Amino acid sequence: MSSHVAPVTPMTPVTQVPPVPYTGREKESLHISLDRHRDVVLWKLEGLDDEQLRRPMTPTGTNLLGLVKHLATVEYGWFCAAFGRPTETFWFDPATEDMAVGPDETTADILAFHARARAAADAAIRETDLETTGTAWDGRVVSMRWVLIHMLEDLLRHAGHMDIVRELIDGATGSYPAPA
Repeated sequence: MSSHVAPVTPMTPVTQVPPVPYTGREKESLHISLDRHRDVVLWKLEGLDDEQLRRPMTPTGTNLLGLVKHLATVEYGWFCAAFGRPTETFWFDPATEDMAVGPDETTADILAFHARARAAADAAIRETDLETTGTAWDGRVVSMRWVLIHMLEDLLRHAGHMDIVRELIDGATGSYPAPA
């Protein structure tokens, strides 16, 4: 991590809701749903400066950038580590610091971490059958199907947190920008 705080980097604007596979196969449908809500999470960051992204909005310190860091951490844990796939070495303690963003962690660092985790998770999803099992951090045996469903649940829960945090910051609401 760099020792300075970089300005927020521009993100690709989300201009329309991605397509839904209303008749898709199970794995495709779960993966696309995951992707759609990952995009919502990133859209919640658009247009905010570094201070706003880091601003603690609850007594426990919940902030938008910390939620993105957490989501990246759990994608590596559930999709990669649980199935014996490579993950990167974390520069923080994932048990206690995955929702906290330190002063030496730039917004660009966290967004890049999230992008790497997403890409690694996508590869794991593509290359692992739904019935394949792995071992979770706590020793439970889990299937890729269960992990996809669990990660959708976790992602949606935190996207809801982000909805509230973003509205408290600047009043913005919704899952995607209003159509032009």
